[in-house]
Amino acid sequence: MSGKAKASQSLVAQENRRAAFRGELSKWFKINGRDLPWRRTHDPYAILVSEAMLQQTQVITVIPYYLRWLARFPTFPSLAAAKEADVLHAWQGLGYYARARNLHKAAQYVVANFSGKLTCGLDAGLLPGVGEYTCGAIASFAFDEPAAAVDANIARVLARLMNLRDPIDTAAGKARLRVFATLLLPAGSGGRLHNSSLMELGALVCIARAPKCGICPVQAYCAAGDPGSLPVKRPRPKTVRAIEDCAWIVRNDKVVLELQRERRLGGLWKLPPLKGAPSGLPILETKYTFTHHRVTLRVHRQAAPNRLDLNQSWFNRSKRSAVAMPSPHRRAMEELAARSFAKPATMTV
Repeated sequence: MSGKAKASQSLVAQENRRAAFRGELSKWFKINGRDLPWRRTHDPYAILVSEAMLQQTQVITVIPYYLRWLARFPTFPSLAAAKEADVLHAWQGLGYYARARNLHKAAQYVVANFSGKLTCGLDAGLLPGVGEYTCGAIASFAFDEPAAAVDANIARVLARLMNLRDPIDTAAGKARLRVFATLLLPAGSGGRLHNSSLMELGALVCIARAPKCGICPVQAYCAAGDPGSLPVKRPRPKTVRAIEDCAWIVRNDKVVLELQRERRLGGLWKLPPLKGAPSGLPILETKYTFTHHRVTLRVHRQAAPNRLDLNQSWFNRSKRSAVAMPSPHRRAMEELAARSFAKPATMTV
């Protein structure tokens, strides 16, 4: 058995080594941890907002959205009272709009069942759209409870520490990670510092590609012989390519948009789908991705119909800026609007 394997076994088996591990890690974090806005608060609402935004989104992108969101919806009651259209508009640009809807529903639940305020991590587990990870994050970051919160960064760190060869995106792999994460927790309190330290280690040192093992503060506890090969994941699904043909229908300074009803984009406005087969080249073509799809968005000029569909409406310049739209469609609309409604240059003599 290698020295690293022995180190890992003893980390699992002996509490004094786990305590030493936590001590080395937290000491490193206090010196190297980033000053992020959600680390300056223990407000469970602000923590929930940050965790929702950070899913599938990079920190640098989230920060301005997080600050604007809290300025507009500073509490559970203020978010609960907002219209869904306003919530989606504030979220646009972050994608995965189900996160915004779940935040809205969670706020309404807190107002209806907890008088607008969470008082412990256990309550967070009852909120709509709050899963095991987010519940643990709220419990630890807001209330300092010793709760496991295994996000992508922590999963990677734990998989390397224990040299886990099970795919971490399977039920068996997730279960082993959670057991190990729970084992490493401090007793009584201290969950905030511990989970923050693990996350930061994964974000700054134990990174996905080319981990910086030479500067890792807890390298002595790591069982991975080849850290760069971990964590193991199931094969990614093949990219599905799709074409989305939409219509550019304008009149004076107005554009036709269509309200979406389906689950993924419900409540958002898009350029309406093209009716009939395309004739000629599109006036704009762009590409975007979501999950494992790669979509080519093609926009074609189309004459205004005598009557719009029930879920369609005309929008002038001021109204267009106020509606919530998926980013690819907003970018396309703004580019085409700039072309279509540009005032002709004034000739000087």
